[in-house]
Amino acid sequence: MINAAKGLMISAPKKSSGKTTLTLGLTSALSREGKKVRVFKKGPDYIDPMWHKAASGYTCHNIDPFWMNAERCRHIFNSKSAGMDLSIVEGNHGLHDGLDLQGKNSGAFLAKVLDIPVLLIMDGAGMNRGAAAIVLGHQLLDKDVRIAGVVLNNVASGRQAEKQSSAIEHYCGIPVVGALRRTSEAGIKERHLGLVTTHENPEVEEVISNLGRTVAENCDLDRIFEIAGVLSLPDAEPPSAEIPDGSRVRIGVARDSAFCFYYPENLDALRSAGAKLVFFDTLQDENLPEVDGFYIGGGFPESFLHELEKNHAVRSQLYERIERGVPVYAECGGLMYLTRSIERDGIRKEMVGAIPADVLFQAKPVGKGYAELRSRDLNGWFNTEGIIKGHEFHYSRLINLGDELDFNFEVIRGTGVDGRKDGIIYRNVIASYTHIHASVVPQWAGSFVTFVEKNR
Repeated sequence: MINAAKGLMISAPKKSSGKTTLTLGLTSALSREGKKVRVFKKGPDYIDPMWHKAASGYTCHNIDPFWMNAERCRHIFNSKSAGMDLSIVEGNHGLHDGLDLQGKNSGAFLAKVLDIPVLLIMDGAGMNRGAAAIVLGHQLLDKDVRIAGVVLNNVASGRQAEKQSSAIEHYCGIPVVGALRRTSEAGIKERHLGLVTTHENPEVEEVISNLGRTVAENCDLDRIFEIAGVLSLPDAEPPSAEIPDGSRVRIGVARDSAFCFYYPENLDALRSAGAKLVFFDTLQDENLPEVDGFYIGGGFPESFLHELEKNHAVRSQLYERIERGVPVYAECGGLMYLTRSIERDGIRKEMVGAIPADVLFQAKPVGKGYAELRSRDLNGWFNTEGIIKGHEFHYSRLINLGDELDFNFEVIRGTGVDGRKDGIIYRNVIASYTHIHASVVPQWAGSFVTFVEKNR
């Protein structure tokens, strides 16, 4: 028995060409037709997957060929594609953009690893016949990558789209399956880390519906589904339900508009290790839940400074529990929240106050990209003898650090707290600028749950 699901990567010659617009619109349009569509995101991004889940109804999973070997990438894609009609991988950056000359972690590389064709969306502004040269160049750079079709974006008129389509189909031998006009309603608000999260956009359903209608009206959905590659997956099963909670410990997870960056694999890994997850809201809740430990992920605390400071009850309760020795794992935004204060654009607001440091925002990114860490102390709970791979993207830096602070990690690649160290240790807290993925660092969840249990 095999599942004849189909697979397709959506990529582009360069970033900001419309990949997310097309992915969301296509997912919405096909879902309305009754097809089961799951979207995967290449790279470590948190925000696009929120939108993908809203459009498809299914959890979006990250696949990252820098973090994961080819076998792991295929396992995630194949296992989560079971039971689907179409699996879409949204690329990041340009199709051939990678960290080295060979493009070993590029979208093109991942398309070959997963053995799926590419639908290229191209910004056609200011061009006509020359569009074919761009597509042809992408075909020739790596002939093992199957570019199966093109969608034009940002075209000014039907006449311009016709010129580009004729040239691409003649010189490149592949179909143009859609053209999105510059005046289309497609669009999502953006800010310094990318798209605004679904938590903060009250019009998510309307935006996705508009994108679906725009793509359906301007793209050939049947042709796109036709050019997708057939996947041979063993014994298809219905999409799996969320992993049930464990019973060893209770871990409070901050989940709200300020803290919403969590890989689903991280939450599932904690459950599998024996944790019952109890979600709480740092903006609205009047009291913290009764739990044995806390996980505070990344997000946008800088966009909710007033609300976070105003909720004095939650801040003071969290401070008291940290001082009492309750274990906490915090990433990026969570690290910022645990400090004394955050200052942005001259506005300074008090935070939890447990970590003796203050946060200052900069106009440009302080840490951006993949990170590699090495444990500094093998006596702590979060240790590994190898390299921990993660990523960071923050516009803030820590100032006024206390001299008594110790650090869990040595920075091999990236910025961390000061370019050399990351993972502040304070009592039973580890707070780091680096985000990690449980599939890449599998020992993290079990070690944290065991540590929480010992300190209960």
